[in-house]
Amino acid sequence: MPNGNHHIALLAIPEVAASTLYGMYDLFASAGRDWAFLVEGRAEESLLKTQVVARTGTQPLTIANGVRIAPDADLSTVPQVVCIPEVAVPPDIDMSESHAEEIAWLRRCHAEGALIATACSGAMLLAASGLLEGEEATTHWAYCDALARYPGVKVHPQRALVVGGTGSQLIMAGGGTSWEDLALYLVARLLDVEEAMRLAKLFLIDWHDMGQLPFAALARKAQVEDAVIARCQQWIAEHYETASPVAAMIDLSKLPERSFNRRFKQATGLSPMEYVHTLRLEETKQQLEATNESIESVAQSVGYEDTAFFGRLFRRKVGLTPAQYRKRFGSLRQHLIDGRLA
Repeated sequence: MPNGNHHIALLAIPEVAASTLYGMYDLFASAGRDWAFLVEGRAEESLLKTQVVARTGTQPLTIANGVRIAPDADLSTVPQVVCIPEVAVPPDIDMSESHAEEIAWLRRCHAEGALIATACSGAMLLAASGLLEGEEATTHWAYCDALARYPGVKVHPQRALVVGGTGSQLIMAGGGTSWEDLALYLVARLLDVEEAMRLAKLFLIDWHDMGQLPFAALARKAQVEDAVIARCQQWIAEHYETASPVAAMIDLSKLPERSFNRRFKQATGLSPMEYVHTLRLEETKQQLEATNESIESVAQSVGYEDTAFFGRLFRRKVGLTPAQYRKRFGSLRQHLIDGRLA
């Protein structure tokens, strides 16, 4: 049995998500305790001391979705591990002023050698602290562009877990339930791999080895500040299967090709052809999930005559082949439909 008494602090701020906060709490609390009780019939204590900490101390705190919690401690001590759960904030918000006290504590913890781990959008608070400058990182796929705008941060949107920093001091998980990967990683690092495996079996956790890309929505939000480009966006959303779609948008815009390309990239963050690919691939994903049409037929319906090119592009952008995507998400959609109709 590995040695215990490791101190983990889960940072609570008003924007934190209760599901991630207490999901991680439950998993850490189970370490060394529940397998012994459920499988071996022995009463054991948890090997990890886990606390919810907040700048309000033990005063009740209302967090995301109106959930009321009672933290265990304030920010006066430095734990062995700090975990920042998912936070419900807009991707482009600056958290440096509104959470200055938490940021100062994070910097202190980092300086004194604590491991700092983030789940999902929690990486945005870590980035606001400046501790990610010059480091590799990941976060929920919807926050990757915003995270990449912090100086020196190299974002890996496709990865569900990134470990970086001096001494592997910074650990970041991607979106959704990849906090489970983060928690298992920390258990394996603090205790041992066998304990992490026992928890994976108890909680029915599958490692997110395919990363985040298969779950990501490729299409970007609409842009309306440049009226000419916005009109082209609206048109291409309904005509993405058109042959020579970029040339058609240039004709519609009545702009010189060079000016159109520059304004489109400035407005959307993508080149015109990259934007077309995002629309086509999002429609492809929907068809693969919802129909039994052949992959060749789906490719042609969204504008790709070259099926081999389409397959390579899909794999590069989505992280799975079209057949793998259909098997995973088409099956999931059908199970949900069957369950609703049962």
